[in-house]
Amino acid sequence: MAKKLYVGGLPYSTTDAELKDAFSQAGTVESATVIMDKMSGRSKGFGFVEMSTDEEAQAAIDQFNGKDFGGRSITVNEARPMEERPRRDFRGGGGGGGYGRSNDRRW
Repeated sequence: MAKKLYVGGLPYSTTDAELKDAFSQAGTVESATVIMDKMSGRSKGFGFVEMSTDEEAQAAIDQFNGKDFGGRSITVNEARPMEERPRRDFRGGGGGGGYGRSNDRRW
């Protein structure tokens, strides 16, 4: 079964292909993805690599965690499931000052 790894601290110029090529030294890479910012289209400096077996995933962790990759020290560990985050609602209704009772000062 494939094991997904988190790879942090990547140089912003790293491509999916470069990530896959590097991690293929530790075994068979099922997928390699550098996470991109939706607004700017630039790399966020981290990504995920899916290795075909648990043994290859552990070999990749041992080989790359804390090591230099493109001039930066990277972090490699087992990816955790994404945490549930509250949905952002940009339709207003929140925050900011106003004329509520908390601003009503009586001297």
